Amino acid sequence: MAEDVKHDYHLVNPSPWPLIGSIAVLVLTVGGVIYMKGLFGLEQGTMWPMLLGFALVIYTMFGWWREVIKEGQIGDHTPVVEIGLKYGMVLFIASEVMFFAAWFWSFFEFTIWHDARVGATYDSLNPVFAEGLSRFAQWPPVGVETFDPFHLPLMNTLVLLLSGTTVTAAHHALQHGKMENAKFMLLLTIILGVGFTGLQVLEYTHAQFTFDGTLYGSAFFMATGFHGAHVVIGTIFLAICLLRMYAGNMTQKKHLGFEFAAWYWHFVDVVWLFLFAFVYVLPHLTLGH
Repeated sequence: MAEDVKHDYHLVNPSPWPLIGSIAVLVLTVGGVIYMKGLFGLEQGTMWPMLLGFALVIYTMFGWWREVIKEGQIGDHTPVVEIGLKYGMVLFIASEVMFFAAWFWSFFEFTIWHDARVGATYDSLNPVFAEGLSRFAQWPPVGVETFDPFHLPLMNTLVLLLSGTTVTAAHHALQHGKMENAKFMLLLTIILGVGFTGLQVLEYTHAQFTFDGTLYGSAFFMATGFHGAHVVIGTIFLAICLLRMYAGNMTQKKHLGFEFAAWYWHFVDVVWLFLFAFVYVLPHLTLGH
């Protein structure tokens, strides 16, 4: 009998979540088009289709991940299955790296480095595109007042690096069965994550440029805003792990969800270091401030 076959693999039961998730993403995408351009007789700026799609996506996430957690609790996540899940998380983070590579590419694509002392110009990665931007004598464009990287951005950098330390401490405590220490350090990580987001919002309120005003502004807000969204997602990820710890369904031996959250958080940390160096510090130095 097939039911008597014993193996290390988890054969997933039929689930409605892939279909529901696909419909949710379709509604969200079409809703976004309606909001930005108008469609199907609905005027531009109509938000309810997009909000409906977003709500369906959130519903799918809660329902699908709840089932995955239950599968782990009943023993379906064998060591072999866990390896597959780890590969999946690694590939997911790799796909996120590609997103940020696109933002960095656009940032450098817009860049024209001009050194008046030696008359040297670096014409970006696309010479044709660079020719169209040759009206800029420097990057950022003339008139753009960049942030001083050694005030709020540096503070945010220290906050995020500290959060990387606390999440590592929480993981170490969990591995050694020190649940109370793990909960405390994880709570501290979440507080630091919320603090980072608050500081970035404060920073945005002091911006001397806008998203649609210059190429620098669009590149800056896309890169840092996309990273900020990842910080919010990572903070929620860690908060759910903390709730699961208090609920008692994470143990010294079984805490794969927390490992994934920690990986994701470290990825967010590393991306910020590149953003700080290339989006904050380098343009600031280029302007000679």
